[in-house]
Amino acid sequence: MSAPPVAPSTLSPGQGDVLVLQGIRKSYNVGTPVENEVLHGIDLRLGAHEFVALTGPSGSGKSTLLNVIGLLERPSAGRLFIDGHDTATLDEAALTALRGSTIGFVFQYHHLLPAFTALENVLLPSIIAHGVATAQAEARARALLQRVGLAQAMGKRPGELSGGMQQRVAIARALVLQPRLILADEPTGNLDTASADAVFALLRDFNREHGSACLIVTHDPRLAARCDRVLELVDGRLVADTPRHARGGA
Repeated sequence: MSAPPVAPSTLSPGQGDVLVLQGIRKSYNVGTPVENEVLHGIDLRLGAHEFVALTGPSGSGKSTLLNVIGLLERPSAGRLFIDGHDTATLDEAALTALRGSTIGFVFQYHHLLPAFTALENVLLPSIIAHGVATAQAEARARALLQRVGLAQAMGKRPGELSGGMQQRVAIARALVLQPRLILADEPTGNLDTASADAVFALLRDFNREHGSACLIVTHDPRLAARCDRVLELVDGRLVADTPRHARGGA
């Protein structure tokens, strides 16, 4: 059964907005007896420099929402603006280009290529975007790996690194093109406390220094409490949007 209708969105993109969602819905098995609407009219705005946690129970639609925002799936209804671009007007090639140039993904599992070194894995977004690893990207990649404590591991392959080290490589890969929007799906879920804190600190520092908007799915209330805002998603609806502290805090 379809969800009850929601009121039309009043959100509109403004200057400084990196992400705006207007009444986003996502359904699967559309037009069949088992049609299932997972997201029910999501309205959301994220500005530059914002660092936001997305929380909620398992099955609430968090990963689906991240996939829609990340242009991996199209919404069934509503409008999605990323860095001023109305994604409804873009074809698949343009969506792919926007995703590659504007969005950095960090997943719970690192998805590194086992035959590539740590440095080569970090350079993959540049290779995909430009056909080669640019000199600027290589300089940033080396700086990022040094920053996460992997200066001596740039030439090592994933199988030679610990789980925490692999995740730090994956985060450096997500940041190497200096994306306007960073999406992280449980990036610290498989890490010990010290590694989780290091990952969080890197994302937070990047957010402050480059003005990227960050949206992080987490079940860790300790990390959520250190974000600017905490969104709560329940049964495909945003039920809370809570400021945690003044922007620029710890």
